[in-house]
Amino acid sequence: MSAADSLERLGAGETRGSMVGFDGFIDAIIDVVDKRRSMQDSDYQAIRTIEQFAMRLAGAAGKSTNMELVVKEERFGGNGPLMAGAVASLGSPTRYIGAVGQEADPRLLHPLYAELRNRCLEVVPVAPPARTDALEFDDGKIMLGKPARIQTVTWDLLVRRVGLEGLRERCAGATLIGVVNWVMMRGVESIWEGLMRDVLPHLPGDSTRRVFIDLCDPAKRTDEDIARALNVLSEMNRMVPVTLGLNLAEAERIAAVLGHELFAPKGMASRAQVIVEGAASIRSRLELDCVVIHPREGAGAATSAGEAAWFDGPFTATPKLSTGAGDHFNGGFAFAQAHGLALEHCLAAGCGVSGAYVRDAQSPSRERLVSFLRELPLPE
Repeated sequence: MSAADSLERLGAGETRGSMVGFDGFIDAIIDVVDKRRSMQDSDYQAIRTIEQFAMRLAGAAGKSTNMELVVKEERFGGNGPLMAGAVASLGSPTRYIGAVGQEADPRLLHPLYAELRNRCLEVVPVAPPARTDALEFDDGKIMLGKPARIQTVTWDLLVRRVGLEGLRERCAGATLIGVVNWVMMRGVESIWEGLMRDVLPHLPGDSTRRVFIDLCDPAKRTDEDIARALNVLSEMNRMVPVTLGLNLAEAERIAAVLGHELFAPKGMASRAQVIVEGAASIRSRLELDCVVIHPREGAGAATSAGEAAWFDGPFTATPKLSTGAGDHFNGGFAFAQAHGLALEHCLAAGCGVSGAYVRDAQSPSRERLVSFLRELPLPE
């Protein structure tokens, strides 16, 4: 049975609940102007690659420069809201708690998050969102984050805004609990610890419940910070199965902290094999249930049950929107994993959700995901 078949066979009554948190950003999607053809707003040629942008910046050393940024749109963002939106679009009854409120009154939903509220079962604002300038290029994106507003989101704030019983009730109804963006939110570790101390031990037994974690680009955090966070995740996994999602740069950073060169060339090994072996090694060292690594060309994962798999992703060199692609991979993978799909089908779902999103600039429904996966060429 294919991943598309497995996803299509999930009936409405089989969809399992999700609870995701706790950040929130307003994303400005930006082109960097290379040359203007005229002074009309959209009559310009954008810088197409990060390398070209870097060369432009390097050429200004010692001389200064002026670069024009064109804001194409503003849309709701944040790793948590984007993952929650992806999971909800696939049909999971989803609750989101996080920094999605108004500045004047953080308990009221920010207008840009109305779309997320329409998709989800519930959206609970606890703080105003931070902001990100997302410079988009054909070969990637540069995220310029301004996270000051989300630093107030801590376990204590969640308990004050939602209540301990409210948090327990929302987690009790969730097969998938997603906690993301440890890197930019100093309060995430307190949230992990609060869940472990005050919530997880009090939930009704559910052998299918699991936690999905995305650290979100730990390049700027110290080795000591990262090692401490990983130790907490290992402890959490003793209470509930934990999946750690990583892009390639994140995986390399984690490997370095663990003292391994997991992604060095290994004879005739394919890149896919190296990625899968890296996922298995990180998972084993951290004693987690699952580690998944998603470079641009696909994704590989390994589990505590001894499963290991790779899926060739549907790469496109000309995405309509790239900001949020990784969060949509997380949403697709976590949705499939929460519904008990085979590991390879979870990878296909993650790559499919991300692939459809960057082409359509919107989160795919399950029907769109199924059709997208069926349009992919069969592996050779």
